[in-house]
Amino acid sequence: MKKSLFAIAAVTAFAGAAQAQSSVTVYGILDVGIAGGNYRNQEATAVTKGTAFGVAQSPQTTSRLGFRGTEDLGGGLNAFFTVEIGLTPDATSVISTSATSNRQSFVGLRQKGVGSVALGTQYTPIHEAVGRTDPGGQNNLVGSVIYTVSGQAGVNTGAGGASQTIPASYGLQNGDSYTVRQSNAITLKSENISGFTARGFLSARNIDQTQTITASGATAGAGGQNAATGYGLGLDYAFKQFYVTANYQYFTDKNNTVAQGTSTIPAITLTGDGQGSLAGQNVNDAQMYAAATYDFGILKAFVNYIDRKATSTVNSAFFQRYTAQQIGVTAPITKTVNVWANVGTGSYESYGQDLPSANVNAYQLGANYILSKRTNLYAIYGNAEQSVAKNSTSLNSTARNTSYNVNNYAVGVRHTF
Repeated sequence: MKKSLFAIAAVTAFAGAAQAQSSVTVYGILDVGIAGGNYRNQEATAVTKGTAFGVAQSPQTTSRLGFRGTEDLGGGLNAFFTVEIGLTPDATSVISTSATSNRQSFVGLRQKGVGSVALGTQYTPIHEAVGRTDPGGQNNLVGSVIYTVSGQAGVNTGAGGASQTIPASYGLQNGDSYTVRQSNAITLKSENISGFTARGFLSARNIDQTQTITASGATAGAGGQNAATGYGLGLDYAFKQFYVTANYQYFTDKNNTVAQGTSTIPAITLTGDGQGSLAGQNVNDAQMYAAATYDFGILKAFVNYIDRKATSTVNSAFFQRYTAQQIGVTAPITKTVNVWANVGTGSYESYGQDLPSANVNAYQLGANYILSKRTNLYAIYGNAEQSVAKNSTSLNSTARNTSYNVNNYAVGVRHTF
């Protein structure tokens, strides 16, 4: 009898301890389809053409596996966490080995009626805003001048098993229209107050490298500071069927690979779609995004604008800039079928880095067939064109008289869990 009582007490104590722990939810997306497309690159002295077709992973939505949890600390205060990694379901290794395998990893506190604070690798305000205002849902095919990607087609089961991409050259390089996520980040998010919601983040990674001073007073080793900082702000307003968002984020990177004031101008290298732990090497990187939506019932209309300019910290005359604007619609055709379309234009300009200036145009059409709350079939077609690119006005060591035409299509199935 005593043993039974002890057993009951032990089970009760364990249950109480379990209830005190965080409630954890496992979630994810698996997306696999058949994708294809073709491209035509008109260069100064030659024309390059290519086609691709085959099974591709994540055409509509990047596959992922995540864990999120919360714990009630009392008084309206909650602790929370999220860990989310990328998946490659059509590869030899299902866990992504790319630089963006860590999609999100953060922990924080949320106070009811006030907002939340979180620390870790997190999405930037612009990426979150694009997610709410992109007609195509940030899919991975060409056709958007806001969420720029190089597209997917065919099969490549080499290192990492990544799907083959269709070459494209528009936007601030492929996938570089804005920084998606930032490590070393502290984010603040308010609750909805009279329709307004505010977001912000700060990030910093500063390292002072040591220098060796010899007995004679000479200095050995590069030494100096490597500094990577950033901040961002976002403000949303929603009223009935109307929604508008405005966002700004700024990154600075300085390192000792090129001393400030030297006559050697380093190339402006930018990290792009999802590679946002650094803005680039020795650059100031300013990004702005604004968008509005209105739900008419029979359709939902979208207007988007993005601007990104990266300037060398060594010489402010050297820069890269990308601007684009896009309109789009989504519409339910039946209870189980919805469609979307978007069309946009943009321009890319640079100075001093042997890169061209050009105009871009893109459009995309897509449809979903809803099988259940968790599963849908999809079909997507996208096209992107770049005008004949002009040489930059300095450091033009190679001819860059090129134009591009790229199309991309996919049909597949997506399951969320």
